[in-house]
Amino acid sequence: MTFGTRIVVTGGAGFIGSHLCERLLADGQEVQCVDNFFTGRRQNIVHMLTHPMFELSRHDVTFPLFVECDEIYNLACPASPVHYQFDPVQTTKTSVHGAINMLGLAKRTKAKILQASTSEVYGDPIVHPQVESYHGNVNPIGPRACYDEGKRCAETLFFDYYRQHRTRIKVARIFNTYGPRMLPNDGRVVSNFIVQALKGESITIYGNGSQTRSFCYVDDLVDGLIRLMNSEDAITGPINLGNPVESTILELAEKIVRLSKSKSKIVNKPLPEDDPTRRRPDITRAQERLGWQPKVAVDDGLARTIAYFKTLMS
Repeated sequence: MTFGTRIVVTGGAGFIGSHLCERLLADGQEVQCVDNFFTGRRQNIVHMLTHPMFELSRHDVTFPLFVECDEIYNLACPASPVHYQFDPVQTTKTSVHGAINMLGLAKRTKAKILQASTSEVYGDPIVHPQVESYHGNVNPIGPRACYDEGKRCAETLFFDYYRQHRTRIKVARIFNTYGPRMLPNDGRVVSNFIVQALKGESITIYGNGSQTRSFCYVDDLVDGLIRLMNSEDAITGPINLGNPVESTILELAEKIVRLSKSKSKIVNKPLPEDDPTRRRPDITRAQERLGWQPKVAVDDGLARTIAYFKTLMS
């Protein structure tokens, strides 16, 4: 990436996408934010609208996009179960048709393109921690399959474009990420717990709370995405990006109660179908090839995220 590179960010008004746009502008790049505002929010990017190097396009990636660019970050897709299960057919279309359309744009413009894939490609893993060579344990007909299999198919398309057309690709497998601009109603565990804690409501844990996750602060994740995009062309991925520090869902709930000074009680409900019991990335590849690892401690990141949600609810 050089100064003034023309960069398209699909899903750019979303949680991660808006932080990425912000960072790219700070680095002196020309950014075209593309979003259909299904889960993206204008308030996430309103402070960038007057920036001379920022452009907003309301567009659905299931339709072709005709622009000129040097790089593409393909982040467009609802990423939380409550949103991607709302219209599962459209979720699959966004992952698959969206990948085809963005890859077609990259092929025409000879742009470099990064796919925001997901740890969900590993399903409910029987290999722990998850390494990029692990092929996963995914239910192809379950309620989460529209997202899991959609992202797996997108990875297939990226590597086929690489093999067939020599398209310059990068594939990042993103693990649980949190931070400011998460939607309060997105059903993700961090946002759920924080909202419940700040309202003094019971904190809902699905299952007994022994299932594990690893939580990466959004600034660290964005840094990893940019490092991957800027890496030499021989580094295509997939590369895990996430925090290798693993904690149980119960531990997370207790931490949020403490940090938010809440009096909320913790209650248990049945575990949803196909909900992974363990999730932790092996980030050896990211460390060795990108010189990347998370820097923000979970307590610090949660404190910043709680402060953000307090502003929403004040």
